[in-house]
Amino acid sequence: MSAAVQARSATSVEVLALTLWGEAAERPVRAIEGVAAAIINRVRMVAAPDGPRHWGRGVSGICRAPFQFGCWHPRHPRHAPMLALGEDDMALAICRRIAARAASGVLPDSTGGATHYHAAERLPAWAVGRVPEAEIGGLVFYRLAM
Repeated sequence: MSAAVQARSATSVEVLALTLWGEAAERPVRAIEGVAAAIINRVRMVAAPDGPRHWGRGVSGICRAPFQFGCWHPRHPRHAPMLALGEDDMALAICRRIAARAASGVLPDSTGGATHYHAAERLPAWAVGRVPEAEIGGLVFYRLAM
């Protein structure tokens, strides 16, 4: 089964793994784990009765919510390669292991409860004036209640 078919019918762990690949596969393992933690932190926040709804619901919904994780946007440079990944992709294998740990609740959160992140080499408008929780592997992590 191709990665594109898997992406459409995938489990939440597979969607999380693809998101980790699309967002951070070229970064150190700790940074990939940080992205996974930020996604799981969003899952927890959304599950609260007064949690934000625009992030989606559940792991798959949060990963694929509009304007949240760029790799799922069809025009993002990593979107097509992400959907065309082969089973032998080593970075995807790492992302799958991290995704499984995150989804099962055994991945430690090194981000301080972060829900957002950006590459250290850029400063998006939403991050201006905010204090980061952590910087890991070239990613800067923030805990935002939205």
